[in-house]
Amino acid sequence: MSHFTTIKTEVRDLEALRDACTELDLVLESGIMCRGYAGINRTAHRVVRLKGPYDIAVDPSEDGGRYSLTTDWWNGHVEREVGAGFGRLLQNYGVQKTIREARTRGLRFNRRLEADGSVLVTLEGGVL
Repeated sequence: MSHFTTIKTEVRDLEALRDACTELDLVLESGIMCRGYAGINRTAHRVVRLKGPYDIAVDPSEDGGRYSLTTDWWNGHVEREVGAGFGRLLQNYGVQKTIREARTRGLRFNRRLEADGSVLVTLEGGVL
C-alpha cells in the first residue's frame, strides 16, 4: 500500500525553492492537486510538478514560518527525480537560498560541483 509521507524540512523561502526546482527542470505551481499512487490526489498550497506519476506537495506549517514537503514515495518515482528524502531538491534549495542572501548583502559568490556530488559555495567581500 502506498501513502503520502511528510519529511520534516527547513524550507522557508518559496522563491529559493522555485529557483531550485527550475535548476532541476521542475516547476513549482500554485494551488493545484498533488498526484499520488493509484490516482489518489490531495490539495496543496504549492506543488512541485514532477515528470513521473507523482508530485510533491508544499504546504505551510502550523507555525507559518516553514513549509513541509509531502509526497508518495512508492516505487521510487519521486526519489529518481529529486533524490532520497528530497536530497537533490533540498541541496539545490540550500544553494539557491545562500546565493539569494549573498546577493542581498552585496557578496560575490562562486559555486562549484564537487566530484562527490556536493556543492561548494564560496562567498567573498562585504560583511557576513
